[in-house]
Amino acid sequence: MSFRVVFLDRSTLGPTVNITRPEFDHDWIEYDRTQQDQVVERLAGATIAITNKVPVRREALERLPNLKMIAVAATGYDVIDVEACRELGVVVSNVRGYAVNTVPEHVLALMFALRRSIVPYREDVIAGEWQKAAQFCFFNHPIKDLSGSTLGVVGRGAIGSSIGRLGEALGMRVIYAGRKGMDTPPAGYVAFEQFLKESDVITLNCPLTPETRDLIGATEFAKMDRKPILINAGRGGLVNEQALVDAIESDQIAAAGFDCLTSEPISDDHPFHKILTRPNVIVTPHVAWASEEAMQTLWDQVISHINNFNKGEPSNLVC
Repeated sequence: MSFRVVFLDRSTLGPTVNITRPEFDHDWIEYDRTQQDQVVERLAGATIAITNKVPVRREALERLPNLKMIAVAATGYDVIDVEACRELGVVVSNVRGYAVNTVPEHVLALMFALRRSIVPYREDVIAGEWQKAAQFCFFNHPIKDLSGSTLGVVGRGAIGSSIGRLGEALGMRVIYAGRKGMDTPPAGYVAFEQFLKESDVITLNCPLTPETRDLIGATEFAKMDRKPILINAGRGGLVNEQALVDAIESDQIAAAGFDCLTSEPISDDHPFHKILTRPNVIVTPHVAWASEEAMQTLWDQVISHINNFNKGEPSNLVC
């Protein structure tokens, strides 16, 4: 039997990725992008769907009787109606561990850039400020060492742990946040409020769930005694974005580095437009995960899960 395999959003992987295909007999169809109202039409007759960011919800699944597997080309699977898939007998697999180097390195790059004001100093040189200084250097922006400071990590999975190890290698004191609202966290974790008070850099690397949505808001910013750098390379929605703008404008925090927003690409009415050009703010377009090596690893996993499904040995099961 020839399976129909449909890739809904090829353009979410870079052009250097070698898009290998399943090893069994199949028909292959791929689209650069797919809108929500095109999902049913494009998956009609498909046995296997591949999606990175295109949602596949119950209303679509109920109209796709031939669909037997969804391979999510990401770790997060919030775009999939998992409960409906479970009820309808659709296998869902995701990818794991592919970003264990690329995301920590991106977080580290943001930490260095913001702690040492690299971007504004570069802009000053371009603008001719160096020539105006009349000496070999000038001091328009703060520069602080990472060594000796406290790195606070939210999320202690593969990525959070890797960031912690990098921080320790730089001579940072590393602490991990306990669950918000938990007065006595497990060994190896710091109570959330204490975590907010002690951190010089905070990095968010946890999933977006009902419990973690708006994990950081106005109340939390008010408790950040050390005016930390806040980095979000986890998920849009972990931070209340208007509260972040207010915290930057009121100097409650020193700087912000964000790779994930609640609307991607950034919407015209997004509150971050007020702060995008500030020297202590860096927003990158959700590329922390996207080193060439990581994207190829991700794709190789996707194909391996599809091959395993065909063998009757599904892997990395979400459901």
